[in-house]
Amino acid sequence: MYSSETFVRVRYGETDQMGFVYYGAYAMYYEVGRVESLRQLGLTYKELEATGVLMPVLENYSKYIAPARYDENLRIITQVKERPTARIRFHYEIYNETDKLINIGETQLVFLNKKTGGPLKYPEMLSEVLDPFFSP
Repeated sequence: MYSSETFVRVRYGETDQMGFVYYGAYAMYYEVGRVESLRQLGLTYKELEATGVLMPVLENYSKYIAPARYDENLRIITQVKERPTARIRFHYEIYNETDKLINIGETQLVFLNKKTGGPLKYPEMLSEVLDPFFSP
């Protein structure tokens, strides 16, 4: 299993009239978690795309446990619990500044060929950095 941690500060524009983070903002937080988890492995989305690999979201799940509020510094734990195939599933836990779990979520992405739009197998450059975290 691969796990990473990153932080994001809630911006005013991400909150609703009640002062809570708007539910749609969590998908952006998941994206921050995904992008930064790959960066911590030494790989960027930009590099993957330059090789012709796209990773669109196929599924998005979110469970709201407690609200996040403006200016809180949220901790996002992003995990890949199983070795990817033609798809990759990311799991998220978001904690507020008091270390209270406020949200859990998952996204499943697929690997696509940038030129053809067709499916791809698990990209080798991602496999090289991610596979060491999974037992054979």
